[in-house]
Amino acid sequence: QVQLVESGGGLVQPGGSLRLSCAASGTIFSSNPMGWYRQAPGKQRELVATVTYGRSGDYADSVKGRFTISRDNAKNTVYLQMNSLKPEDTAVYYCNYRRWMISTFVDYWGQGTQVTVSS
Repeated sequence: QVQLVESGGGLVQPGGSLRLSCAASGTIFSSNPMGWYRQAPGKQRELVATVTYGRSGDYADSVKGRFTISRDNAKNTVYLQMNSLKPEDTAVYYCNYRRWMISTFVDYWGQGTQVTVSS
């Protein structure tokens, strides 16, 4: 099994920065993607960013230029550096690991960490 534990969330003022971390345990394959999703009040869960070894990160349009995803395969840890935060970034952020099995996959999720951007 796979376990994902997020950390780094909290309260920050608009324009501030936060760095989220996701520590994975269990059987993690570096070739499989990891990423971050978020769910704001009244909205569906949405993709924030994903990254796969050897490729640049993919980002939602709303966070391009402000957020950066990175991955340390040796530590099985993925990070999300969030800069120039806006109130609309307020959400629960979830870490994701997608394990591919032939032509299908299984998604693993962390419990989520709250990010609140407010003055």
